[in-house]
Amino acid sequence: MSSTDEVIAKARETLDRTTMQYAVGAPRRARENDVAKRLTRVAVADLAIIGVAFALGLVLPGGIGIMGFFLMIVTMLIATAVLLVTPATSAPSFERLRQTDLKALPSQTGRWLDAQRPMLPAPAISVVDQIGLKLDALTPQLAGLDDDNPAASEIRKLVGEQLPDFIKGYEAVPKGLRGIERNGKTPDQQLIDGLGVIGREIDEMVAQLAQGDLDALQTRGRYLEIKYQGDQAGV
Repeated sequence: MSSTDEVIAKARETLDRTTMQYAVGAPRRARENDVAKRLTRVAVADLAIIGVAFALGLVLPGGIGIMGFFLMIVTMLIATAVLLVTPATSAPSFERLRQTDLKALPSQTGRWLDAQRPMLPAPAISVVDQIGLKLDALTPQLAGLDDDNPAASEIRKLVGEQLPDFIKGYEAVPKGLRGIERNGKTPDQQLIDGLGVIGREIDEMVAQLAQGDLDALQTRGRYLEIKYQGDQAGV
């Protein structure tokens, strides 16, 4: 296989991988918006490449020729692959999540989770995607909730603090130790179990908000704090 064929093959592989990645967990609004922006960038870049090739064809005595046309196609493939895998907008930082407005917190945490996917074990990816869907369901429930409501602090604690803290705690474990059992479980399994607990808590929050049961939502914080801290200590 020639070097050009290898470039084309890698570009196709990147496109397939990107398509698969963004098919998982749909329909997440923030992710869809980011994909739309990436596709727009690709279209603009490809049109620019075609425009340059066309201009060169008019200027050069013999046009760009077959080789020039082939290089144009390769350039378009490479540009498409690079722009598709590069986020259109950067994910919020770990520190910024704590300062995010409550109503925007689920979508911002979802974007932050997307950025953590490459650092997580494969079995945890599907759990993270499910949490992303749960965050989507939580977003409309926050429309009528005041930031100073006691229930709002529990939502912020879970979505903006405990969830990212838990994942950051896992990422701090050296890769070579993540598959080694400790206290009866490996850090990988502790991560998956802890994410499962957090996902179920988000489900409960969505249900309680839908029922207007803010008192019940407020009292869930202590249980989750105990459970969360126990899982994090194992990680």
